[in-house]
This record gives sequence, C-alpha cells and structure tokens, in this order.
Amino acid sequence: MELAVESGEIAQMRTQDKDAEFAAYMTARQPSLLRTAYLLTGDRHTAEDLVQTALAKLYLSWDRVQRRELVDGYVRRILVNEHNSLWRRAWKRKEVSTDVLPDHHAVTDSPDDGRSAALWEFVQTLPRKQRAVVVLRYYEELSEAETADALGISVGTVKSQASRALASMRARVHDHPVLAKDGEEER
Repeated sequence: MELAVESGEIAQMRTQDKDAEFAAYMTARQPSLLRTAYLLTGDRHTAEDLVQTALAKLYLSWDRVQRRELVDGYVRRILVNEHNSLWRRAWKRKEVSTDVLPDHHAVTDSPDDGRSAALWEFVQTLPRKQRAVVVLRYYEELSEAETADALGISVGTVKSQASRALASMRARVHDHPVLAKDGEEER
C-alpha cells in the first residue's frame, strides 16, 4: 500500500514539474507565437484562437517532445497546419468579409509612416502558401530549410513560393503612393 502512495506522489510531482515547465515556455513564447499567427491569419481574434489551439496540442504532447530546443519549430508547424485546416472547415467558408470595421484604435510601438501598413496590405493579398512562406522566411527570419520543415514542403518550393510572392509584391508597389514614393527617392 505504501508503494502505491509513493508512486502516486511521484506522478503528481512529475505532473507539477511538467506544468511548470510548460507554463514557463508558454509565458516566454506566447507573444511571438501570437505575432506569427496574426501574420498568418490577418485577424487578431483568429490568431488568438490559433495560438490557443497550438498550445493545447503542444501541452498534450509535451512529454513526448524530447529535444526542447526544437519546440519552436514544432509549434510553428502546428500553427501552420491548424491555419490550413481552418480553411477546410465548412463553417469557415460561410463567413462573409465586410468593408465596415468595428471601432478599434490600433496601438503601435513606433511611429508608422504608412509603409508597414501598405506592405501588410500586399502580404494579405498573397495566396495562403505564399503568405506562409513570406511570414516564416522574412518575419520569423527562418532559413529556407527551417521554413520548408515548418510547412512540410521542399526547399525548392519555399524558394519558388517566396520568389513568386516577392515578384507579385514588386509588380504592384508602383500602384501604392507611399511605397512608390520610396522607390522613386532611391533612384
């Protein structure tokens, strides 16, 4: 009987250690994951849901993650997979976009002359796979191999998707007054 009590206490301590370790990871990485999810989805609320789902899935497999230094890549992969599966769900296809935005005052960390907003407009118009490549390669600053691994595609596909996305954005930069002005000044 004593052995059963001791093994129960050990199991409880392991669970507490697991929870503490996961909570520390979540606290440290949640803001970064939220930014990545926002860049993938383009919507704050969807991004929050996406991060919550990814962290829940990570928690369920926390004991099986053997190399803690690779957890960020694993979570990014969950984010991308969950984001892709959102579009496959029938209820998601019933949502309708609107031109009217609710009153929401954006808070920025630094002065913005409109270039980042204009650039984000271009990124949002990219196809889903190109947007994911651009976000992971240029915002998250992952290598081509890391991006390929996170998306489950080949390095060549990462290169071609990034090339197409950048070419598409370059072709339209002259149509935007804020971005076109910068290009003219450099000439």
